[in-house]
Amino acid sequence: MAHERVRAIVVGVIVAGCLAVLIVLGSRSLTHFDAALVGYTFATLFAAFGIAYRYAMWLQRPPSRMYWRRGWQVLVSSAALQRIASGIRRAVVDVAGNRFIFQRGFLRGAAHMSIMWGCILAAAITFPLVWGWIHFETMPGHLNTYRTVVFGFPAGEFQIGGILSFLIFHGLVWASILVLAGVMLAFRRRMIDHGAAATQQFGEDVLPLVLLCAISITGMMLTVSYTWMRGYAYGFLAILHAITVIFTLLWLPFGKFFHIFQRPAQLGVALYKEEAEQAGQAKCKRCKKPYASAAVVRDLTTVERELGFRYEMTALGPKSADKEGKGTGKNRSSRADHYQQICPPCRRALFGLAQSALWSQAIEPERETREPGAA
Repeated sequence: MAHERVRAIVVGVIVAGCLAVLIVLGSRSLTHFDAALVGYTFATLFAAFGIAYRYAMWLQRPPSRMYWRRGWQVLVSSAALQRIASGIRRAVVDVAGNRFIFQRGFLRGAAHMSIMWGCILAAAITFPLVWGWIHFETMPGHLNTYRTVVFGFPAGEFQIGGILSFLIFHGLVWASILVLAGVMLAFRRRMIDHGAAATQQFGEDVLPLVLLCAISITGMMLTVSYTWMRGYAYGFLAILHAITVIFTLLWLPFGKFFHIFQRPAQLGVALYKEEAEQAGQAKCKRCKKPYASAAVVRDLTTVERELGFRYEMTALGPKSADKEGKGTGKNRSSRADHYQQICPPCRRALFGLAQSALWSQAIEPERETREPGAA
């Protein structure tokens, strides 16, 4: 475990270091970096380290490592183009479209989609601005025209006071509205759904929604302050908003939000399962019926051995199999090397046979002691 932590720490340091280098390069040696946002920057660097550390630890677990390896093997296989097309379709339908959430309920899917796209929009706007990757400057001689500069290169112009500028400069407002709508739907479900209320935990279910709500409300209050209140209490609101954002970034690697970075890996799992199903089915060593894909059974056996679970079998040898086949007319002389090579119905049957054998062994000594006395 110590070696795994060391590797994860190294990965985290590398990722955070690469992000720091990109911040310096993207802001042109910090020329376009806003010193007032240094708190946000250090929070994002810590979040990058924490996310990379936890992700590395997660990938070092045998099940995750197996799925990760098989997913990439599928993508570089001979049918790579077909798998890539399938992966893109799943990414659009399942991840971007939240189909797997909508299948659990329309309002639940709407809440998840609103929160997801609101957070994506906010992150796409906030992080490049904080890191100095994007900034706006007025055109020389045209004070009513703004130029967008990305990584130090001009990327477009737009008129101040136009529809485009209104949409751009209020992008965080639209993101906050989406997030608040999703948070309200999520809170509604947790208040009226007794099943969800019985299983929810504050740190895993309530705190993430509270943080998202706090960030959205304080951010919208900043807009209200400089738009309609002539900057009243803007300094206090800016500090309050910064506290909520920084706390969320520091908590990001350790809370429920970490599933945001795990979710894309599910695409590789889905592709691996599709490939495994087409590769062929494993047949039960006892009843000869197919019950699962052979690749999944083989990999599951490997993962169990890596985890220290030993389920090798010797009970289905020819002798015991012949006893099971008496009176049934079935040939059960095949030998299973591992418990995973047995289908679930046969596992239940073997469990009953094992219990019966133990019962017979327990009552046999009693018969031997009773027979002499009865004679």
